[in-house]
Amino acid sequence: MTRQLLNPLLLILLGWLMASAPALAVNLIEPFPLGTVEANVTIRSPAHRVMLSPVREVNDEIRSESVARVPVDGKGHLLQIDTDSNRREAREYYRRALAALGAKILFECSGRECGRSNVWANQIFGQAILYGRDANQDYIAAAVRQNDTSYLLLVYTVTRGNNREYVWTEQLELGPNAVVPGLDGSDGRVRGPLVVPWSGGFTYRFEWDANDRRQLNNWASAENTEVVVISHSTLRAEETLAASFERAAGAAEAMAALLQKSGISAEQQRRIVAGPTIPSNDPGRSGDRVEIVVIAAP
Repeated sequence: MTRQLLNPLLLILLGWLMASAPALAVNLIEPFPLGTVEANVTIRSPAHRVMLSPVREVNDEIRSESVARVPVDGKGHLLQIDTDSNRREAREYYRRALAALGAKILFECSGRECGRSNVWANQIFGQAILYGRDANQDYIAAAVRQNDTSYLLLVYTVTRGNNREYVWTEQLELGPNAVVPGLDGSDGRVRGPLVVPWSGGFTYRFEWDANDRRQLNNWASAENTEVVVISHSTLRAEETLAASFERAAGAAEAMAALLQKSGISAEQQRRIVAGPTIPSNDPGRSGDRVEIVVIAAP
């Protein structure tokens, strides 16, 4: 009789404990829709290791110039990318999602500049299936501030030797007093960049959609925000540096005109013509493009 009464009481107590426990599921970004989730991992640690620079292994020890050891509570997700999609599409999906959240990119790398894939797979993420080609890997570490809570979002993609492609993501709520290199006190004031490829010379065409434009206008709608347009160009074969800068300046002017038509005044804008002076190995931030950053007032 006592046992029969105890079981329901235990069930009630367990239910109360589960209801009162802090929620672990951080879901700021939905998994890439053209992938299959293969594993969900709870990540709770008083000193979780987050890499913010390229990695290498020396005498069985991981070496990196910038590493954060921070208290976190969140989730890791392992996805296999569908055969009718690819890593490029997955990276673009997460990059757009980060931009929509106003995330600050703390570190990113591509290919061999990230270090050895086996170190990322086995030593850092603990997911052996992520061991792939050093030349075919990418990593992004970003921070997001929402409702007085800070989060770290990590995205790693890789192509294995059998050509299967995977994504590993971590969505982590930072504990109090966590210190992350590169995460200053801007408190979410800096949003972007929104990367918009362009083409042309006399007239300019920008590759962005209604969602991008809507997001930009939402960011810029707050009082006293400033919109910074940074125009990049490639240096074409047999093109002079001056000509490359001229093309970039024309793209910046054309984008500024478009922004004015959408309600972002000239007084609210700042233009920076970078031309070909800031090369990038990241496929998502290369070529002729403008990068738009919105900075809120203090």
